[in-house]
Amino acid sequence: MTTTTDAGEPALGDQGSGGPAIQSTARFWPLVIGSIGVVYGDIGTSPLYALRESLAPVSRDGLADAEIIGVVSLLLWTLTLIVTLKYVVLALQADNNGEGGNLSLLALAQKTLGRRGFLLAIGVLGASLFYGDAVITPAISVLSAVEGLKLVTPAFDGWVLPITSVFLVALFLVQSRGTGKIARFFGPFTLVWFLVMGGLGVVHIGDRPDILLALSPLSALGFIAEHGSLALVVLGSVFLAVTGAEALYADMGHFGRRPIRVAWGLVVFPALALNYLGQGALILSRPDALENPFFLLAPGWALLPLVILATGATIIASQAVITGAFSVTQQAIQLGLLPRLEIRHTSSEQFGQIYIPAVNSMLFVTVMLLVWTFGSSSGLANAYGIAVTGDMVVTSVLAFLVFWKFWKWSFWLAALVIAPLIALEFVFLGANLLKVFDGGYVPLGIAVLLSLLMAVWIRGTARTFAKAHKDAIPLDDLCRMLEQSKPLRTRGTAVFLTSDAGIAPSALLHNLKHNGVLHEQNLILTIRIANRPRVDIAERVRIEELTGSFKRVSLTFGYMEEPNVPKALAIARKMGLKFEIMSTSFFLSRRAFVASSHSGLPLWEDNLYITMARSAADASSFYCLPTNRVIELGQQFAV
Repeated sequence: MTTTTDAGEPALGDQGSGGPAIQSTARFWPLVIGSIGVVYGDIGTSPLYALRESLAPVSRDGLADAEIIGVVSLLLWTLTLIVTLKYVVLALQADNNGEGGNLSLLALAQKTLGRRGFLLAIGVLGASLFYGDAVITPAISVLSAVEGLKLVTPAFDGWVLPITSVFLVALFLVQSRGTGKIARFFGPFTLVWFLVMGGLGVVHIGDRPDILLALSPLSALGFIAEHGSLALVVLGSVFLAVTGAEALYADMGHFGRRPIRVAWGLVVFPALALNYLGQGALILSRPDALENPFFLLAPGWALLPLVILATGATIIASQAVITGAFSVTQQAIQLGLLPRLEIRHTSSEQFGQIYIPAVNSMLFVTVMLLVWTFGSSSGLANAYGIAVTGDMVVTSVLAFLVFWKFWKWSFWLAALVIAPLIALEFVFLGANLLKVFDGGYVPLGIAVLLSLLMAVWIRGTARTFAKAHKDAIPLDDLCRMLEQSKPLRTRGTAVFLTSDAGIAPSALLHNLKHNGVLHEQNLILTIRIANRPRVDIAERVRIEELTGSFKRVSLTFGYMEEPNVPKALAIARKMGLKFEIMSTSFFLSRRAFVASSHSGLPLWEDNLYITMARSAADASSFYCLPTNRVIELGQQFAV
């Protein structure tokens, strides 16, 4: 069955809530600490490699003091403009009933503009680019942390890749067990990480106090003016400092707007700024420290503990990205961008703790290929950035549409706010595109492949829906015919799942044709996915009486909710719908797709859609139907 998207215009709700917002002071500070671990884990590991890679292009002929100060200034002001201004100040205001992220913005835009083709294209591109980031983050983060072992002793030089692989294998294996029990330690652990980073930076700022000149934007502008086209190459690496910024917006629903903002202003931004200043001062005083300035901030006795701490921080950052990939996949499935995939809930207590085996396997294989192909964090740095910058541009475009159309800002006010940010992001995008042939092709290739899969799925689903509707019998007409013909009746209730409540489900027609009977009560059940993350229980069920023994039942879920049909039908019972689950049968249509030369589309597209449809998860498990009450009726369907 294909779910449909509610394109209505339900109220936005409390725009100031920001998800599970602040209910009490006692809950507020745990949310702040929790957001430090989950939201800022990725951006918090950037100091491991960002400054080193940013200085690499200008270090070939030696580094001048002004170049070091200028690059540190670029890092600080990129954090200020992209993260603080765009995300912390602006983007966190654009929530969909407390939820953030590209797909939430897409859902908001669709409320006013409808399910337009260009909106779907933007949403598909944003979701696809996210996966490009999701496969590189675990690879580069864990690898950069383990590389610190080479500073402890050169004997570890040949063991970096195997040790990294062991950590990554363990990380992906534990996903199926859920991370709820250990996630409570993510926040405190990452808080210690940020405090250590900030402390190491403070200790070394005194080595060269002139590094504080980097606080002025004039240092950054001076570097750009002096280095011309080379500055564009540097900007491609500077952007490594803000990878993970999308996470603070996408995770808004888990922590709320205010805890995320307080965590950034009170802990994360100060720690990052101090660490970059400390690394810059260290390189000014010791140019040979450019080899690995982050770990060389630590005294010799603290090097091994720092490597262990960094490894833990990078694993947490990777966990956050993997969890984000699961969440984005679930939203994409609910919004009709991907076929159903098996989704396992790993926690009965915490909402959103899910595990998707297919996504986990895809991420694991790709991450391991990246680690062993590129061999070092410096090599992977060239692959990093393109997906993130592209994703940020998508966010800005969708935010402009939401500000203009949904919030009813004037066109010029929305443009005045968003256009400068888009211009800045296009500069960073252009800088990262220079690295396409040095590794940037990886996230681009992943994004292109996933965009193709989503586009084929959207087109194929629409074509299937249109063809099924064309050949179908209107449900009202069938009800009238059955009233006259009076077929044999059998006890109990039959539930027929369909994507179009206006036509007779094929399972119903096949049951009548082959079994010649009709149940005492027949429910035509449609499942709809709203353009909201969650739907109130009061809006979950709608029941409409039809002719004779038929009722039309509509269940509405948010795009971040589990479409649990039995639980929703329990609500229907409280509304007066009489049935017993043990005497209820759920009828599903299982279509056997075959490619048709008359579809008007390329044969490869038909075959790809058929392959995706066959790999879709079983509808009974996806909708949590009781397996011993499900009856599937097959049908050959040409596409």
